[in-house]
Amino acid sequence: QVQLVESGGGLVQTGGSLRLSCTASGYTFSSYTMGWFRQALGKEREFVAAISLSGDGTYYTDSVKGRFTISRDNAKNTVFLQMNSLKPEDTAVYSCAARRRFISTTYAEYGYWGQGTQVTVSS
Repeated sequence: QVQLVESGGGLVQTGGSLRLSCTASGYTFSSYTMGWFRQALGKEREFVAAISLSGDGTYYTDSVKGRFTISRDNAKNTVFLQMNSLKPEDTAVYSCAARRRFISTTYAEYGYWGQGTQVTVSS
């Protein structure tokens, strides 16, 4: 069955960095666009970043541009989210997701989801 497993979350101070990983199994990883979403306590889930099938196309929400970088290694069935210059407002549960074909910023268009990893940025 399809599994997406995130890792790399944790507690970091403002200005620090974390690298999230999401390893997939149970489907043809290279045939799926991958995305990262986050949900802060009491808030709706929001799009963070997405990457195309081959990795040559990326898209970010405005609040993370220049600070976060999404990448993928199709040989290892893994997508990454490098997060630099973290801010307290980045605190959330981060989840990776997969969808066929094109990049989307809409979470309902992603069919496969991981369980998420907590990122906490202290001020």
